[in-house]
Amino acid sequence: MDRVRNDSAGFVVEDLVLVINANRAFLSEIDGAIGDGDHGINMSKGFTAAGERLKAEPGSLSKSLAILGETLLEGIGGSMGPLYGGFFGAMSDALGDREWVDAAAFSAMLNAGLAAIQDLGGAKAGDKTLLDALVPARDAFDAARATGAPFGDCLDRMAAAAEKGKDSTKGMMARIGRAARLGERSRGVLDAGATSCCLILTSMAGSLQKAKG
Repeated sequence: MDRVRNDSAGFVVEDLVLVINANRAFLSEIDGAIGDGDHGINMSKGFTAAGERLKAEPGSLSKSLAILGETLLEGIGGSMGPLYGGFFGAMSDALGDREWVDAAAFSAMLNAGLAAIQDLGGAKAGDKTLLDALVPARDAFDAARATGAPFGDCLDRMAAAAEKGKDSTKGMMARIGRAARLGERSRGVLDAGATSCCLILTSMAGSLQKAKG
């Protein structure tokens, strides 16, 4: 079976907490080159708080994503709280009470999460933001699914596209947010949001790959 039970997949979010905390310093270092240098600190704070809530309220993947989204909305400053809070909240709503997380369900989750982020801001792919990882990742997943590829293959292609998209931000000029004030000087550095988004998507792909059966 190329799918994972929703009610037993809350560990996917627990894995996200571990990944973000493991990359806290790296994310802040990247952010410090053209931003405030607090991306990793803020992300770690929010994800750690969500992890503590999940210990007390374990549950399905949809429930765990909802808790993560709510916690990030409440606990992260700047733009990342609303953006990632909305992203995970929308993913939770799209999954809802479905019994299984499969390619169709995950496509719905990705598209809902992307729409939530796009609704919150005026960024688009190419502006050196997290969308430069998320949009190609979503596109790659849906393109693979359209060919009838198994769920696992769709996840692999999503992760690869997220990585490529993240790497592409190094050559981009920031066009939105505080980094935009640097103009051409914003080139040559990875975008912190695209990097954290890549970490999130590759972590989710890896977790679901291990669990499906």
